[in-house]
Amino acid sequence: MTDLERFHVYDTSLRDGAQQEGLSLSVQDKLAIAAHLDELGVGFIEGGWPGAVPKDTEFFRRARTELELKTATLAAFGATRKAGGRAADDPQVRALLDAETSVVTLVAKSHVGHVERALRTTLDENLAMIADTVTFLVGEGRRVFVDCEHFFDGYRTDPEYALRVVRTATESGADVVVLCDTNGGMLPDDVRATVSAVAEQTGARLGMHAHNDTGCAVANTVAAVDAGATHVQGTVNGTGERTGNADIVTVVANLELKRGMRVLPDGALPEATRIAHAISELTNIVPYSRQPYVGASAFAHKAGLHASAIKVDPDLYQHTDPGLVGNDMRLLVSDMAGRASIELKSRELGFDVSGDRELVTRVTQRVKDLEAAGYTFEAADASFELLLRAEAEGQRLSYFDVESWRVITESRPGGDAVSEATVKLRAGGERVVVTGEGNGPVNALDHALRTAIGALYPEIDKLELIDFRVRILDAAHGTDAVTRVLVEMTDGKTSWETVGVGANIIEASWEALVDAVTYGLLRQGAAAIS
Repeated sequence: MTDLERFHVYDTSLRDGAQQEGLSLSVQDKLAIAAHLDELGVGFIEGGWPGAVPKDTEFFRRARTELELKTATLAAFGATRKAGGRAADDPQVRALLDAETSVVTLVAKSHVGHVERALRTTLDENLAMIADTVTFLVGEGRRVFVDCEHFFDGYRTDPEYALRVVRTATESGADVVVLCDTNGGMLPDDVRATVSAVAEQTGARLGMHAHNDTGCAVANTVAAVDAGATHVQGTVNGTGERTGNADIVTVVANLELKRGMRVLPDGALPEATRIAHAISELTNIVPYSRQPYVGASAFAHKAGLHASAIKVDPDLYQHTDPGLVGNDMRLLVSDMAGRASIELKSRELGFDVSGDRELVTRVTQRVKDLEAAGYTFEAADASFELLLRAEAEGQRLSYFDVESWRVITESRPGGDAVSEATVKLRAGGERVVVTGEGNGPVNALDHALRTAIGALYPEIDKLELIDFRVRILDAAHGTDAVTRVLVEMTDGKTSWETVGVGANIIEASWEALVDAVTYGLLRQGAAAIS
């Protein structure tokens, strides 16, 4: 038995994770996510519920020819047969066979209240449903895992019956019996005690499925492993209904880096950040910046005291090497910045300013002054780099000189409001006047600017604005309050953020937009044409 067979990492992003409010995955999305999960090195991917969800049935059909999994094994999810019937005749059980996966995961009731009030059958019949279904599927050549729904609550209510469920599943041929904290209400001490007791009294191979309603899903999963569980379930980025499931990336990172266990193939964990973010894009959920290990802020440092210590030794303020999960340390520049912060951030951006005390002092003071006026550079690295370049080189990087701009928004009866922007600038030695239309003032300005400089800088076609955020800084002033705008732009490979501030929201947006385009052209290697 290999190390990866001794311990299972089982991902349910495509089934349980897809139950998150506002999340809807197409079959193509699910195929793409499954490929990423295989790259991560998980052992099992729960693809969905064939027979109950048409989209999942289609997923398994297409997966047979379109997915080439190197590490993972697909699992079909379903329920035990209906009360009073036979597993061999149950259409839902038959649909599990039709999915043609080598692994089937069955959900079974283990709480007497759910058996009697939700299934509306007897306790003995529930056990018969489990035994019949597991035995039938094993007889058909399937490897069976059994998820004991509401197990921890059921164990509290009637521990003897919960244990009978585990024994029945195991004796019928189930490889793993998964203890589910379906309501997410458990705490680590309770999980550890329960898993230990179940393992001792049944001898079954146990797994853990945790929800995050107490904020303890990851901790509960690790506690279950400490107590003897050798199978963990979760979802990438912790997606799932209510507050979500255990984040499988955090779980495996904790087990590998904190417990010294080998639970993923060699070289897989450093891909975690990239894969977590790629799956965020496919699910259309903005990555959580403070997500453990893989979040953009997971290894970000802001205060001057931290920066001074990190300058001596990064490990003084980091619990692990971010490179182990494919992340990076980031230094944030803000009004709390000291000289050490500026030096470290500049070095991160490729500038060695440690020998120029005057420049460091000047940049530090400039940052503090601008932050006092409402700017924020901790969320706008690109704007900080442009500021640093301007101070270091004595002039601001410019691919064009703006003469003026204006925007008109016209509302027509019975139709949507339309914005028209006019931009006047000099580029390549010529004066250019261009008008652009858009579905809003910023969109219109973006179109006009692209048209104005597109012939000189075709690289702009690779740049796309992907996020636009507005913050009112002094709300007490009402509609004349100062506004901060953050713009995120991408070239299809990486993204960057810029900031603009002004009493006029369009003015602040224009400033951030110009910085974003300027930085994008710099990244593309465009040469400034005078």
